[in-house]
Amino acid sequence: MTTPLITIAAILALGALFVLIPVASDSYRRFRRRRVVTCPETKASAEILIDARHAAGSSLFGNPRLRVNDCTRWPERQGCAEDCLKSA
Repeated sequence: MTTPLITIAAILALGALFVLIPVASDSYRRFRRRRVVTCPETKASAEILIDARHAAGSSLFGNPRLRVNDCTRWPERQGCAEDCLKSA
């Protein structure tokens, strides 16, 4: 009875190793750097930092969901709609 369970566990481990980890690490590498974008509210340049860990984790279930971790327009614009992510 333990042999099928070991086989299933091995298949899941290989799936994680060869599919999930590369997808997550690719997303993390893509979104870990600061980006210069145009703030849609003020039309001025802003430097943003995307939450790369959140993007990597959410990329395992489809397209990565992006959110701003830091912005040079904060704190006065904190809580904005983060529409700048559409151009990031």
